[in-house]
Amino acid sequence: MPSTHKKVIVCKLDHSTIPGFVNPAAFLADGKVELLNTSGQVVTVELSNVKGVYFVRDFDDSGSLPSRRTFATRPRTEGLWVRLRFRDNEVLEGMMPNDLTQPGEGGFLVTPPDTRSNTQRIFVPRSALSDMTVLAVIGGPQSRRRPVQVPDTRQVRMFTE
Repeated sequence: MPSTHKKVIVCKLDHSTIPGFVNPAAFLADGKVELLNTSGQVVTVELSNVKGVYFVRDFDDSGSLPSRRTFATRPRTEGLWVRLRFRDNEVLEGMMPNDLTQPGEGGFLVTPPDTRSNTQRIFVPRSALSDMTVLAVIGGPQSRRRPVQVPDTRQVRMFTE
């Protein structure tokens, strides 16, 4: 398997899963997710039937995708802290890049709360969501910038050195 292909588990809205491999740069085509399943066959799934494409380390831990769905405390990484509510009322929090140039073809790429778990990233199609809320904007150069102190020229200096 070439190194450009990543392990994924495609979770459908009916809660069935399909393990396989995708090219992360080109797994979406014409409103479908295209993957190579573990049997070596190319499988396409309609994006409207997909709940999420979970980029995983191993296929064995498919029972818990992901195990922790919300942050215990405020995240430290820079980006947008978002809460996603799926059409089946399941809730998932994650981090997204605070970048308007991020390609948003059909969905969002989210980093889950527990980066040490089996799930590294999740592609969530827009069609699978009923609601998306930005909880906070964390970090970035705007938050570190201090206001410029302009001296008041109307004040007469009393002591000069």
